Amino acid sequence: MTFEQASLLILLVAMLILFSLDRFRIEVVAITGLLAGYALGLYPTGEVFSGFASPVVITVIEILLVVQVLARARLFDRLASFFASARFSNTGIIAALSSATGFISIFMNNIGAFSIALPVALRLGTTMAIPRKQLIIPISFAALLGGLVSLIGTPANLLVSTALVQSGASGFRLFDFAYVGLPVAAVGIALTAWLAPRIFPESEDAAEEPSSSSRRQLAEREVPVASPLVGTPLSELPARFALAPHALLRDDKHVFATPENAVIEAGDVLFAEAEATTFADLAASGTLRLPQADFAASSGNYMEAVVMPESTIVGSRLRSLEVFSARNVRITALSLRSPRIEGRFADQQLSIGDILVLEGERTAIVEALDECECLPLASQPPAPSSLAWQPFAIFACGVAATAFDLASPEIAFAAVVMVLALFNYLNIRQAMADLNWPIIIMLGAMIPIGAAFGSTGTAEVIASTLSAIIPITQPLAGVALLLFLAMALTPFVNNATVAIILSPVALEFADAGHHAPQAYLMAVAAGASLDFLTPFGHHNNTLAMGIAGYRFTDFLRAGAPLAVTSYVLAVLLIYVFWI
Repeated sequence: MTFEQASLLILLVAMLILFSLDRFRIEVVAITGLLAGYALGLYPTGEVFSGFASPVVITVIEILLVVQVLARARLFDRLASFFASARFSNTGIIAALSSATGFISIFMNNIGAFSIALPVALRLGTTMAIPRKQLIIPISFAALLGGLVSLIGTPANLLVSTALVQSGASGFRLFDFAYVGLPVAAVGIALTAWLAPRIFPESEDAAEEPSSSSRRQLAEREVPVASPLVGTPLSELPARFALAPHALLRDDKHVFATPENAVIEAGDVLFAEAEATTFADLAASGTLRLPQADFAASSGNYMEAVVMPESTIVGSRLRSLEVFSARNVRITALSLRSPRIEGRFADQQLSIGDILVLEGERTAIVEALDECECLPLASQPPAPSSLAWQPFAIFACGVAATAFDLASPEIAFAAVVMVLALFNYLNIRQAMADLNWPIIIMLGAMIPIGAAFGSTGTAEVIASTLSAIIPITQPLAGVALLLFLAMALTPFVNNATVAIILSPVALEFADAGHHAPQAYLMAVAAGASLDFLTPFGHHNNTLAMGIAGYRFTDFLRAGAPLAVTSYVLAVLLIYVFWI
């Protein structure tokens, strides 16, 4: 093994560990790795930033711009009314909504599809009395499954197609992935819809159902003079008042004492965790109230919102959120995914999937959420009917141009963006500012590192090592191994990174067996999107966990049968259609 090969493997392992820890911003890790690769001599100066000019990155940006328009059109809101009026069973509603989510995910990125379907799912959960746990995981998984079907369904598919072109063959066409992806998606959606009501029955832990009234929240509340809390030690709060205290503040300073010796006085501020219903009951009885400054300015308008992957407030602390304070919008409570609670309420740091409870003027809340790219959990009024179908028709023309090979994806969707802008459906300047730039930067930075896998011979070394253990020259064995490796990696890093890393290895597998590379690359693309086992492998699952209050084991219970079924079915379909 040469120095370049060894250094590339060490660099990649270090980056994968940093990605999986989620302690540093992904774009910072990616840019650092990109520059480290240049310092190690893995690629020349002219190729350092070549990834940002890649057709893959350009196409992803165009799709994200289009998704912003389609999300505002809210065509799916009509489905909520239809499902509410139809007499479907829970399983039928889950299957129908998941199928619709999977369908739109064929034509846009997975997060966009999930974001469009989520308000519909939440509205259905309320109107049809369907537990959120039965709805949210199925649409998250359906968005991932829908991405298997087309070239533009997920960046991983675009990346393996680019790798195929670089090998000297023609790239995959728009629906070449459907031979494998469509049956896997159909079976997966049906299986998940059948499993969800059985894994998450209405009777199971009903008290834990994370509706707006029962999700565990963090909040700071003031103790009034006549409160029964006065004179109570902190140690007695869990048993007597169902409150888990984190801090007691007096005259804006922490009270440092053991829970047995820290006795509450009138006027103290209690930083505690409890069910939302507990805070509401204690407020109604006069036991706790909003801190005096917030109480005096209270408007009585509340809204919940979830922190999205592209939200500009990810990583920020509550005290620094001027996007809300400048509009006199107050954060009165918070549901955190992280179990670490440090400092005061205002010191809490936000991450993807956290849920804010906001109080203020409704228009001010909506403006603030739009600016910081958070998703309201309360449904919004549908857009005017003029926005209902025209953007979809324009987008459909771009899809058709790609499907019939009239234009490459980056050209076809550039035309879609141009037409949407000309007809004032899209403000390009504002839309560019609202893009999920961390993902785009990560993708552009990882492409040269992935290319170095082939140019340095590292992929060949890995293939040779694996061939000594598994007969990768046999197509079925090679496909099965690549699919397994992709599915094993994707819970810990994003699917684009998996595709970048494994595509050169797939090409070496094909070369070793003197086979066409399409089957091997198809296995990489499919495995990179079959991410059902953890809540942190894909942003959709992370959001689902925060919104519906799943436990880690819930993803294993719901995802393991789907992962095994998808693996077996994908191997068989690749063998039938591509080997």
